Amino acid sequence: MAVITVTRQYGSGGSLVARRVAERLGWTVIDNEFVGEVARRAGLPSETVAASEERSPSLIERLGRTLSISAPEMFVPAAATGAEPDEDTVHRITERVIAEAAAHGRVVLVGRGAMAYLATAPASADVLHVYVVAPREVRIRTIVARLGVAEHDAARKIHEVDAVRERFLEHYYARRRDDAANYHLVVNTAWLGYDGAADIIVETARRRGMP
Repeated sequence: MAVITVTRQYGSGGSLVARRVAERLGWTVIDNEFVGEVARRAGLPSETVAASEERSPSLIERLGRTLSISAPEMFVPAAATGAEPDEDTVHRITERVIAEAAAHGRVVLVGRGAMAYLATAPASADVLHVYVVAPREVRIRTIVARLGVAEHDAARKIHEVDAVRERFLEHYYARRRDDAANYHLVVNTAWLGYDGAADIIVETARRRGMP
């Protein structure tokens, strides 16, 4: 498999960097919306998972079919049971999506614990784990511009989102998101810019012989 995982601090531009990397390599981006779409087709409410802007319809169809066949117990529509799926169920579906996407190969996986889930892959496997960061003050300015909120609201949003992501990794994988040892590469978008960060990731992937 040829996979790049992108873990990011909120407001660092990690999703934008991931898209640039995928475009330059000719790969598929699998961001939160992708996972959400698979979950929706499985009968889960769309608000259960985070949404973003990139997906590959053909790969969604493939994953949806594969997952529903291999794990039908996970794909009982909420309407049929009268209950919302719990977090653990959504997490198991997410892991299935990550595993199937990684098996497909030539994908850039953004967030959703992909780094931690794939950490047990053999060292020889074509997996590159990347952490995208930026100084807090830069991220605050980014969120102010993106959401049109005051600086104190942007700072609170950054703290809340990062805390949720941190708790997720600690709860399911006993890993710290900010531990540099979890990654092959850490890129600072405030210093490199989005394009510069993407360039380094792409060059690293090619040097590793990733197709």
